[in-house]
Amino acid sequence: MSISERIMPSSIRFVIILAVLLIVALIRVSSSLAHSWKLRKPDDSPVFLTRSVIGAAQTGQFAPRPAKTRRFEDSRVSMGCVYMIVVYGRNIAPLREAAAAALDEVDRIDRLMSNYKNDSELSRVNREAAERAIKVDQELFDFIAECLRYSRESDGAFDITVGPLMKAWGFFRGEGRAPGEAELAEARNRVGYQHVILNQKDGTIFFDKAGVELDLGGIAKGYAVDRAVAVLKQHGVTSALVSSGGSTIYALGAPPGKPAWEVEVQDPVERDKIATTVRLKDQSLSVSGSYEKFFELDGVRYSHVMDPRTGRPVQGVLSVAVITGDGTSGDALDNVFYALGVERSRAWLKKFSANEVIFFLPESGKRWKMVRIRKGARDEQKKKTSSHQSADFHMRRADGRRL
Repeated sequence: MSISERIMPSSIRFVIILAVLLIVALIRVSSSLAHSWKLRKPDDSPVFLTRSVIGAAQTGQFAPRPAKTRRFEDSRVSMGCVYMIVVYGRNIAPLREAAAAALDEVDRIDRLMSNYKNDSELSRVNREAAERAIKVDQELFDFIAECLRYSRESDGAFDITVGPLMKAWGFFRGEGRAPGEAELAEARNRVGYQHVILNQKDGTIFFDKAGVELDLGGIAKGYAVDRAVAVLKQHGVTSALVSSGGSTIYALGAPPGKPAWEVEVQDPVERDKIATTVRLKDQSLSVSGSYEKFFELDGVRYSHVMDPRTGRPVQGVLSVAVITGDGTSGDALDNVFYALGVERSRAWLKKFSANEVIFFLPESGKRWKMVRIRKGARDEQKKKTSSHQSADFHMRRADGRRL
């Protein structure tokens, strides 16, 4: 009998070998699963993060990467949605600290700009600015000035005084309803960005009509994404993805070994499927869809996407995705292009900072059709049916397979 046999009997060695083989097999299966699934955002999210983005099923988890690159992700509920941050770097501790600081910044923006929090600076403006000029925080003043610029440049297609209309149609803390004509007329009378008077010298805001109120819901999430990205950069992060519930996503740099981040846009009709994939690097994607908040009456769908000029929800569009250089402009412009529609957006694209606009439109006899408008390029149209897909748009089934 050899020395090894005296120390460890063959039966024990056999059991150990089997255990090692089983562990190796489990690791391989786990690795395969981690690369094949996609984390789904909450039900109202128009965006999926692809397998190159999400690799751990629980928030705050990380996976080791080759070449000394580590990956960390964290999330937090803020501004009425789930903010998610994915970061890459060499050491987990500073990544965790950077992500937490970025999410703290989102919470700070929420405390400043929420019209759902009675103690926010914005709520104070809404309560008092019709009575007297209100001096506000410089950041809020500058942000509202930027919002009014979008309102002027879009001829009112984007308007932060839309709050009375959102309430009239039941989309503020509600699921939607159809207002009467008298109620709608009264709400429209209190809407109009021209009623917001800014005094640059004194840093004050004044409403020249009673009942005017500001609703930053159409742009504040994108701004919070930009602020979170700025905090990540301050912490030395060069590769990250920041998502505000999927409605606005900013891609900082690219994942290790990848040319860009891949983000999959939700099918506007079958919400468990993918409509198209976009690749982002130092860019933002903002999506607005009629499936986020809506109600149906007499066979007509009324969504929360409002045209402030008509006082009614926009019809004839399923969703709009906009690619821009920052989250703030993207969050505003997806509403602008949604209200303008395809034909008018072709001319307006040159006026705004958007690089590309993707429309998902209803199509008789089909699920939808997609129209992509790019600066300096001809429009591209693809119709979506159960039997036809276009590889040019990186279309994928819900299981992630390329069609």
